[in-house]
Amino acid sequence: MPKGKSAKGGQDEFTVGVIGCGYWGPNLLRNFNQLPGARVKYCCDLNDDRLKHMKSLYPHLTPTKDVNDLINDKDVDAVVVATPVSTHYPIAEAEDLVKLADEVKKVLFVGHTFVYSAAVEKMKTLLKSGELGDIYYVSSVRVNLGLFQEDINVIWDLAPHDISIMNYLFDSDPVTVTTFARSYIQPGIEDIAFLILQYPGGTVAHIQVSWLDPNKIRRTTLVGSKKMLVYDDTSMLEKIRVYDKGVDVMPHYDTFGEFQLSYRFGDIVVPKIKEVEPLKKECSHFMDCALNGTRSQSSGRAGLSVVKVVERACESAKLGGAPLPLDLGEGGER
Repeated sequence: MPKGKSAKGGQDEFTVGVIGCGYWGPNLLRNFNQLPGARVKYCCDLNDDRLKHMKSLYPHLTPTKDVNDLINDKDVDAVVVATPVSTHYPIAEAEDLVKLADEVKKVLFVGHTFVYSAAVEKMKTLLKSGELGDIYYVSSVRVNLGLFQEDINVIWDLAPHDISIMNYLFDSDPVTVTTFARSYIQPGIEDIAFLILQYPGGTVAHIQVSWLDPNKIRRTTLVGSKKMLVYDDTSMLEKIRVYDKGVDVMPHYDTFGEFQLSYRFGDIVVPKIKEVEPLKKECSHFMDCALNGTRSQSSGRAGLSVVKVVERACESAKLGGAPLPLDLGEGGER
């Protein structure tokens, strides 16, 4: 994962190797193959059928079962890991990788795909413009029926998406986390969870994740002092709605009997959003970071922050919902 292209005898391609050809790996293969100036040289997986299928789609690929083929090939500029969660520590452990990337001055990039979605980028633009006012709280729901995992709980499976979105929107890490979770289907593996994150300044974020819900819901609500925003990722046409709704306290009153609230019901605006596949933007941005030293929207430190929040959330759940502080360390870009 180079911080700037090394000289290779005139080679002008950004050469990539992808580890994992199951659920997400093929999407990465497709996007890197479509990027101008990029070339996927290797696909690595333990499943022969998956390797054969990838080879049939991309005849130029070199299939392999050994990750060392990618790592030891000096022609490879970047290695992309898209494997099951239980394999991440031996292949790519977050804290070790962040330290190593700093030491060797290489780009470490995390696939937080949602921060590259046009809707989330629009949310951040509206937030920074002050149109929503001060954010009182955020509520996020990410639920569906299944898919039940055997090696991780629902917090590890779904919550990283929402945590990465929150951290990106607020340019900050949470300071405390409180979690309530239950396991109903598989003993010891939580399938529903409710997380409460407190951010600097007092903004509270509530995240509900579940594999045990009749509906697939992907919705985030931001409640501000001026306006409110709803982001519905399942909507095809209106992913973001901005509501000119709120409550104003009358500025002056002498007695409780004079106390009044003014409820505001204004327009509902659907901002225009130019949709581009988030993973395509993510892959292109990674390539730009690696070749030109551009600051990453999802750096290794940003990924490490999400991992630590999830770890503390799981600890809180085991303690019955005890609020736990988050000490995410200093230094380096998030």
